[in-house]
Amino acid sequence: MLLVIGLALLAIAVVLLPLALMGLRRWHRQRGFALLLPSALIEHEGSRVTLTGVTAPGPAGPLASGLAGVECVWHGHEVLRHYRPLARDQVEGQVSDRTCDSIADYGSEDLFGLVGEGRAADGQRIFVDPAGTAPQEAELCLKRKVGRPQPGVAAAADELLPRVRGRISGIFRGETIEFEYREWVIRPGAPVRVTGRVRTRDGRMVLVGSEEDPLIIEHGVREGPARVAPRRTEALSLTVACGLCAVVGVVLTLVALSVG
Repeated sequence: MLLVIGLALLAIAVVLLPLALMGLRRWHRQRGFALLLPSALIEHEGSRVTLTGVTAPGPAGPLASGLAGVECVWHGHEVLRHYRPLARDQVEGQVSDRTCDSIADYGSEDLFGLVGEGRAADGQRIFVDPAGTAPQEAELCLKRKVGRPQPGVAAAADELLPRVRGRISGIFRGETIEFEYREWVIRPGAPVRVTGRVRTRDGRMVLVGSEEDPLIIEHGVREGPARVAPRRTEALSLTVACGLCAVVGVVLTLVALSVG
């Protein structure tokens, strides 16, 4: 009887072995995706995915924002021209002391890295191409108004204007009152959630967007509370069951043979 039970358990272990190996492989892939390992995204080439992690420098290293000079992985700025409309430009029956137009709008397009929280920023990274994207809730690092010089009044030099990147354009209507500069950044190590399509560029895994399928960068978003992955539970359960069946089966078979 012991021999029959032992052989049955060994047969069960043989059946469970490939299932346990398959479960371990699936868990390994899921773990790689959670840790944001580039190798885990290879099978998602061309798919749209959402990844949560922390920012890291891109291939060219950390950036410096154009206006404030803050170390960052992404930066963007806008210049507003505040002016007083001329009488002929005002709508009849409406009085406006001042209004403003945006005359410059810039966002950096350098790749930046994305790594799992707790992993080294200079290790394996997934990259994000922010071209044409305005990150949500980025940190406002500079907000300054510079008034136009008045006759006979000493005014501080506008040192920000030469740092503006991109083209300054717009219809300069009315009487200029002042210029307002605003700059936003995403610093290294900031938590973000990025949704985009996976592409391979020069051996790198990159999240990209397009007009029809835009890239979404959400600044300040952290992953929810850690939980046990279903694949991990499945893999460990199958492995333990396979091991127990094999060990008990061998022991019972040996006992039966020794007694017989």
